[in-house]
Amino acid sequence: MNGAEKLNHGRTAYHFQPAKYWQNDPNGPMYHNGMYHFFYQYNPRGPTWGDGKLSWGHSVSGDLVNWADVGNALDPTSPFDVNGCWSGSATVLPGGRPAILYTGMDDADKAQVQNVAFAKNPSDPLLREWEKPSCNPVIPMPADVTGNNFRDPTEAWRGRDGLWRVAVAAEVRGVGSLLVYRSADFLHWERNAGAPLHAASSRDGDGPAVLECPDLFPMAAPGAMEGLDVSASRAGVLHVLKLSDFAKEDHYMVGRYDDEEDTFKPAEPERGGDCANWRRLDHGHLYASKSFYDARKKRRVLWAWVDETDGGGEGRGWAGIQAFPRAMWLDTDGKRLVQWPVEEIETLRRKRVGLQWATEVDAGGTKEIAGIVSLQADVQAVFEVPNLEDAETLDPKWLQDPKGLCAEKGASVPGGVGPFGLLVMASGDLREHTSIFFRVFKHLDTYKVLMCTDLTKSSTKAEGVKIPSYGAFLDVDVEKDKSLSLRTLVSLVHLPWKTGTCIWPISLTHVVYTQIDHTVVESFGDGGRTCMTARMYPE
Repeated sequence: MNGAEKLNHGRTAYHFQPAKYWQNDPNGPMYHNGMYHFFYQYNPRGPTWGDGKLSWGHSVSGDLVNWADVGNALDPTSPFDVNGCWSGSATVLPGGRPAILYTGMDDADKAQVQNVAFAKNPSDPLLREWEKPSCNPVIPMPADVTGNNFRDPTEAWRGRDGLWRVAVAAEVRGVGSLLVYRSADFLHWERNAGAPLHAASSRDGDGPAVLECPDLFPMAAPGAMEGLDVSASRAGVLHVLKLSDFAKEDHYMVGRYDDEEDTFKPAEPERGGDCANWRRLDHGHLYASKSFYDARKKRRVLWAWVDETDGGGEGRGWAGIQAFPRAMWLDTDGKRLVQWPVEEIETLRRKRVGLQWATEVDAGGTKEIAGIVSLQADVQAVFEVPNLEDAETLDPKWLQDPKGLCAEKGASVPGGVGPFGLLVMASGDLREHTSIFFRVFKHLDTYKVLMCTDLTKSSTKAEGVKIPSYGAFLDVDVEKDKSLSLRTLVSLVHLPWKTGTCIWPISLTHVVYTQIDHTVVESFGDGGRTCMTARMYPE
């Protein structure tokens, strides 16, 4: 391939990525003066993380779909960030002036400190220029922080006392913690003298529980799809605390935040303090998520980084994409989140193809969805599950390891009820394909539904490509509902392709429409209550 072909090989069409080079964490997404702003960790010198001297890339959009680059917002040019402008968040101050709080690597001993930058001209709809005041760093590294782990300030929120608050991830004497700081003017910050907002000791004694990219935000009443501003404090409001950990997983807990003491009371305390035991935001390959309140459509929107898994970024000249933005709200149980692609994805739709209502797929067979000629796809399906008598008995050892169960019982392994689902990114002979499927198991006096994304046949490349299986048990009553829903945002490189594979006979009652995008698949099971993201690199 020539240079241009390498740069375009495997690039996505509707997932955000800069024209070239490395990107990772989403930073400071916001809606301001009629425009959506998206900042991200960016290396303007090459397609790897390199020496960590990262900038804040900056793009703008009117619809969360079509983006224009407006140049870097922050570059490592000052003593307090000369070794890197790392992750942080954006806050719109009273009067409409946007501010950025971010982690800087200083010029002395590469200490992680927290800095502030302000939009130089708030009336500029593109917010192209940002200025860093000389009072930086506004939050120096505390004396009790160890391991140089003190980073990623959240979006700031205002308490009922009128003071600003921000939480920063830190390792305090070997304990992964969230430290809360307060300020009256956004320049002078003091640490809350009480206990951290969250603290968790090392995981199984294996080093410190390092936390990254925290997010704390309020949610409307369970089942309500509207979002709330980060400073919302009306009675009864539940909050979500999201943490990213060094296992490259994002976890969250719903609970109640008290702005008087800056404490967080989990709704599920039985899950403990280690966020690895909290609910997974996404059960696949997704990390460092960041949300914001979209005042335009009164919703909370989630961004997240999806890294490469083939190690080929350097050869292509770029690395890293962002998951497609997701609307996010609290489920009716008040304990879990529902995620769904933002409605603006509908503007990309050009053609609808599908299967007839109540299409039957024989055991061990596939049913091709013909007529797909574009390079992006959005598949929606509902599978009828009328009979559960043949469901396999679940070995209890798998309850804590659904990923391992998906690896042992892949899409080609027959079962009692399942597997059934979709094949995407499939070659005509099916030598290459990615499987997204369900299995139903009998467990005690109920049924457990397993959702899997199986990448083991996704690529015939000999080296460098990771081909794991991802898995999760769904919180559904399949005995009552008699059906399972699946939505998949897929990318396709090779046509023709097939979809709708099953080993167990199934009735495919509803496939609504299809579009197609490159090297990434995002799946939403049970109406968005269980999500999985994966990268694949077929020949």
